[in-house]
Amino acid sequence: MNALARTGRRTGAGLIPGSLLRWRNSSQNHSPQKVIVVSEDTVISQQTSLSGSTLEEDAIALLREHEPVEGYYLAFSGGKDSIVIHDLTKRAGVKFKAHFHMTTVDPPEVTQFIRDNYPWVLWDRPKKSMFQIIVDHGTPPTRFRRYCCRELKEIGGRGHTVILGIRGAESARRKNRKSFEESRIDKGKFFVNPILSWADQDVWGYIRQHGLKYPSLYDNGRTRIGCVLCPLQSHNGRLQDLEDFPKFKKAYLLAFKRMLEKISSEGKKHPCGWNTPEEVMNWWINGDRKSPLYSRSRKNFKRRRDHELSGVIA
Repeated sequence: MNALARTGRRTGAGLIPGSLLRWRNSSQNHSPQKVIVVSEDTVISQQTSLSGSTLEEDAIALLREHEPVEGYYLAFSGGKDSIVIHDLTKRAGVKFKAHFHMTTVDPPEVTQFIRDNYPWVLWDRPKKSMFQIIVDHGTPPTRFRRYCCRELKEIGGRGHTVILGIRGAESARRKNRKSFEESRIDKGKFFVNPILSWADQDVWGYIRQHGLKYPSLYDNGRTRIGCVLCPLQSHNGRLQDLEDFPKFKKAYLLAFKRMLEKISSEGKKHPCGWNTPEEVMNWWINGDRKSPLYSRSRKNFKRRRDHELSGVIA
């Protein structure tokens, strides 16, 4: 793979992420494409569906087909995917309100981007911060114990039809999602996923084609943007967060300190044997995969359940 494919190349509109160019140089089989030449330096690919219509046309048709009388509830995070679904929804001409669910650990660059470019987006503030719910649960969230998503991001839109920017390319679980579906947890809440079949290059191709602005973090080499120190990130991504966001690192350590004090005041011991906030942080970042709170194995699921039933963690 050449240097261009690894690092991306700058155009007049900013940096073309390396992930977009890697796809262009890969040997994987993809569905038929239309090629859009943005500049002499960059070629952006836009997939078409099997029916021959473009992905944009399919997405807009989906949004029009399922438009509720009261209008959509659009979940807006400020990342590249939500920027695309927001623009598609506007182009579809359907009624909607965009909501940004604050997690209290959102990158400052993202929140400022939303204020500057999407002032009409509604900000939904949680009852408790990420740091407070860490103390309540007695453990930081992990890839397989994502109480943070449940309590900070997935609570909105009850009784509504929610537009999401999820894509099957992001995870094996999301590949099994449908373009229109009912929530398995919150009955009466429906999801429309207009870019479910889009790949990274389709998202960036749409952003370039329509001249949409995006957070500066993408120009700094990030391919995905989310909560600071999100456990769904790669290990390197979380190490980068520690370096880029020292104030959040300090806030997490303080939350771990309070969490340990609460556990101790209740006469309990944590199953991971933590004694200091730094030990918690090291475990959280470097990931002790044998821990009952970290692993998803069948054996550790029982151990994790037993710990929860004992009241050590919630």
